Amino acid sequence: MKSVTKYLGNIFQYYIVRRFLFFVLIIWLASTTIFLIPRLSGQDPVKEKLLLEAQRGGHMQAGLEEMAKAYQKKFGLDKPLYVQYVNYMKDLVRFDFGPSIAYFPKSVNSLIGDSVIWTLGLLSVVTFLAFFLGTLAGALLGWPRSPGFLQYVFMPILTLAAIPYYLLALVLIYIFAFNLEWFPLFGGYAVANLPEWSFTFAIEVIHHAILPGASIVLASLGFWALGMRGMMITTQGEDFMIQAEAKGLKGIRMFFNYAVRNAILPQTTALALSLGTVFTGSVLVEVIFRYPGLGNTLYQAIRLNDFFVIRGLIFIVIVSLGLATFLIDIAYPLLDPRVSYKKG
Repeated sequence: MKSVTKYLGNIFQYYIVRRFLFFVLIIWLASTTIFLIPRLSGQDPVKEKLLLEAQRGGHMQAGLEEMAKAYQKKFGLDKPLYVQYVNYMKDLVRFDFGPSIAYFPKSVNSLIGDSVIWTLGLLSVVTFLAFFLGTLAGALLGWPRSPGFLQYVFMPILTLAAIPYYLLALVLIYIFAFNLEWFPLFGGYAVANLPEWSFTFAIEVIHHAILPGASIVLASLGFWALGMRGMMITTQGEDFMIQAEAKGLKGIRMFFNYAVRNAILPQTTALALSLGTVFTGSVLVEVIFRYPGLGNTLYQAIRLNDFFVIRGLIFIVIVSLGLATFLIDIAYPLLDPRVSYKKG
């Protein structure tokens, strides 16, 4: 408890502040890049979309002029570039991504808000489940005192790491949804139902999430297990392991307090960095299962050329990755006392 208190008292030291400023710098550079790239192409996604809707005609034709005026007022398309940039950064600070092009007058924030809970509910569970199971499996595989039968149990599962998320998702759909009919083919819940806070609806959501979640977990297990197995083997010849064995410590204590505690450090960094990989992989998984999450929303935005939804989602992913990396960075001294952020 004393060491934790001492650490918390030092987190505002020079190095932590510098890391936070670096995090802010990365967010600013990424936001500026997102702003500049579409304008370097010489095309305005808003005007392109409005022109497309005008060519289609129909019921969208009546609201075209209203949409054009709303976007010009919101984003100042007739103003100089630096004025647009200042307004853009002000909106980002407030996390205001403006109205959607494809679903006007619905805002980007509402579209993301409707889908983020589905992705967070699915990815947070499957990511940490895959991390826990894969890390434990890798630790056991790399520990020389583990039972021999574990090699035959875990090794076939590790081969799934070579299969992409979406291919594994197609295999699971074919076997368990199409042939066996144990799970639904698509969606986050039954088509005839509406979302509600009830136990029955929660069971239905879990039932629909099993296959997309299983495809991500099974494809990720091998990655976490192989990484942890390599680190566990590396720790076997370290001085602290030899000293612990010389002291006559029991195997279970050496396994968790010495081997796993030191081998898991690179895993924690990989956990933060893998969030982006999991999200990009889940895009195809959500599209295949037509799951109502951020990945499916991003796919629909790309298909409909809804630039502002794409920009909002990319910004959220960048902020999430940067924040996760920053938190992992300041949590390192809690995991490894040898790491210190004290100045000097």
